[in-house]
Amino acid sequence: MKTTIFVAGLVSLALASQAELTRINLKKADLTPAEKMAAYSETGSYMAQKYFGSPVRKMKTDEAQQIFGLDAEGKPSYGVPLSNYMNAQYYGDVNVGTPPQTFSVVFDTGSSNFWVPSTHCNSIACFLHRRFDSEKSSTFRPNGTEFAIQYGSGSLEGIISTDNLEVGGVVIKNQDFGESVKEPGLAFAFGKFDGIFGLGYDTISVLGVVPPFYNLINQKLIDEPVFGFYLANAGGSTGGQMTLGGVDSNHYDGDLQWHNVRRKGYWEIDLNKIVLGDEEVDLQAGAVIDTGSSLIVLQTDLAEMINNQLGAKKNYAGQWTLDCAVVPNLPEFSFFFGKTKYTLQGSDYVLNAGGSCISGFMGMDFPPALGDLWIVGDVFLRKYYSVYDLGKNRVGFAKSK
Repeated sequence: MKTTIFVAGLVSLALASQAELTRINLKKADLTPAEKMAAYSETGSYMAQKYFGSPVRKMKTDEAQQIFGLDAEGKPSYGVPLSNYMNAQYYGDVNVGTPPQTFSVVFDTGSSNFWVPSTHCNSIACFLHRRFDSEKSSTFRPNGTEFAIQYGSGSLEGIISTDNLEVGGVVIKNQDFGESVKEPGLAFAFGKFDGIFGLGYDTISVLGVVPPFYNLINQKLIDEPVFGFYLANAGGSTGGQMTLGGVDSNHYDGDLQWHNVRRKGYWEIDLNKIVLGDEEVDLQAGAVIDTGSSLIVLQTDLAEMINNQLGAKKNYAGQWTLDCAVVPNLPEFSFFFGKTKYTLQGSDYVLNAGGSCISGFMGMDFPPALGDLWIVGDVFLRKYYSVYDLGKNRVGFAKSK
């Protein structure tokens, strides 16, 4: 009898644990070859704006110095919530308000705010996407705090509002979020998604708004302060999956290898060495793991060295292109995060845009204040399942399956 009760208890615990794991299916944007080429060509400007091109945010002063950039006055400067809007390719649906209004969003570890277009917005970009209508939600509460983010094409402006946010069937009560009321230029208009669901640290949140994942924890809606990403390769039946509150071992082989976060802003870990073929370079660098980026972004001079070694040629748009026929013969490329080696084949780090092959290594001129920094996006994350542990401030990887 006691044994039966014990076994029943274990089954009950297992079912309860399973119920706490929230799964969100991801879709992969169906881009034409021309759209892919255009998106990749704009990566540099997106990344620059995202990581160090925005105005100073209002941050927690005791934590601000842990984050990346400094402006001309020596004050911390941070990224923006939608700077990687077009370049990101994986997205999923969330619901806002009561009754629910559905939006497609990029789940982005490189930013920390939740942001969607508003019915108060009259920009062309807003009319081409779903817009949040606060008058149709019975749970909406006005906040009205304004914000403006400067882009090369103008100012993106919005207001902070409060409403319920449902993700993967779990409802976050009273989530503060951004409603855009002005989106500049055409860059936002052609994005495949409505908005961004930021998953970075609260230290980089615009105006100090509490990020959705923190509220999932604070409202005890998930079992563990952990989320995971599986990004599928092209041609599959699904774009991938995000889990909240745990990991899905069905999507990786072996054990997760863990790496401590070095600066609590983005999910940045130590990068100690890279290897290309038979050549290796020791580093004392940081690697930002960014689900909202398609490429691997690094210092310009090092990117040029790698691309020259691959035999890539720079085209009129500044992209490094290769003959697709040589991809199977390209050397392996490996990251060493700590002492753990993660290897990519040529087919992993070269992107095929309808018969045009583009190197996944893109150069960017980082400000000296950032130190040696790499931004590691989907080129890597399609090969390796990734886990983000906010409770222990660490990132884990295992080979995807």
